[in-house]
Amino acid sequence: MPSFVITEKCDGCKAQDKTACQYICPNDLMVLNKETNKAYNRAPEMCWECYNCVKICPTQAIEIRGYADFMPLGGYVQPLRSTDSIMWSVRFRNGKIKHFKFPTRTTPEGSASPDAGFNTSTDDLKSPILRTEPESLGTKKIEQL
Repeated sequence: MPSFVITEKCDGCKAQDKTACQYICPNDLMVLNKETNKAYNRAPEMCWECYNCVKICPTQAIEIRGYADFMPLGGYVQPLRSTDSIMWSVRFRNGKIKHFKFPTRTTPEGSASPDAGFNTSTDDLKSPILRTEPESLGTKKIEQL
């Protein structure tokens, strides 16, 4: 099901020129209605249901209703984002609520190595061999076609 905005909760990110959901939507679906200062999904049929807008909304004004096989008959999922984790609150159709907390990072910010410790060079960018091969495979050489 596509994302939708609960207009009573949406404050249009305090009427800035671009809302958080506009900024994060990978399909550029979320827009701000300048007259009402409320965000909305302009093409629900194109929504990927990626939950990016739901996770970034500071007022929790965006929801995605799950499909019947995932959240049948009134179930509900709401992610709550913090600086280092996301807590998913799941309300089941019987009213029971469960919380699942997951870290958003496994390493301190800025500590990830882009080359993962493997030698990289720009002279073989057209090679069909992956960036870390053959070292990551534990082989001495990979024959190119």
